[in-house]
Amino acid sequence: MDLAELFEQGGPLMWVILVVSVVGVAVFLERLWSLQRAKVLPRAFVDRIRAMVTKGKTSEALLLCEENGSSVALLMAAALRSFGHGKDRAQTKESVEEVGNREVAQLDRNVEVVGTVASASPLIGLLGTVIGMIQVFKGFVETYPQVRPDAFAQGIWQALITTAAGLTVAIPMLVAYKFLQGRNDRIIVAMEEDAMGIVDLLEEARMSRAAREQEQEDA
Repeated sequence: MDLAELFEQGGPLMWVILVVSVVGVAVFLERLWSLQRAKVLPRAFVDRIRAMVTKGKTSEALLLCEENGSSVALLMAAALRSFGHGKDRAQTKESVEEVGNREVAQLDRNVEVVGTVASASPLIGLLGTVIGMIQVFKGFVETYPQVRPDAFAQGIWQALITTAAGLTVAIPMLVAYKFLQGRNDRIIVAMEEDAMGIVDLLEEARMSRAAREQEQEDA
């Protein structure tokens, strides 16, 4: 028996399992594309902004962050903008965290869809099995005592196809979901570290500027 025949034997819920599996794979691939580190956390760009901040070119750095538009660039732009308004480290950190919360929500977008597919697929398969078993026992009662044991076994075998199909979808989807979660967490941690690194550099620049102004006043 080939896959097409197995699919047909599984009944209508096989179509439901097929649809949710396609949705899960599509979302997984979309998240893989969107969560590329080069898009979310371009290392060369971060190093360039750090160098510019170290040299005191905060205005130019802000323009570059606004033009770049990546998640880490938006966090650094918030820090640079806050610094430009004369806010202290605590206020700057608060501004970065506010933008960071929005970006984390954006990064997590649709990841739960993959987790839902992983959770729902075996349940759909189990539902198909239960429905199949109900039909088997119903037929058994209606045809008893003429029903043959092999027909009874055949009905059970057909009912179990949906459970097998659901598990076949659920296992790789669960692995994919955990992979996306782990990848997201690593990117978010790295992004926060880079953003706070800019905050620290800006605070050092602010303190240095304040010290110079104080020296000029004393002179």
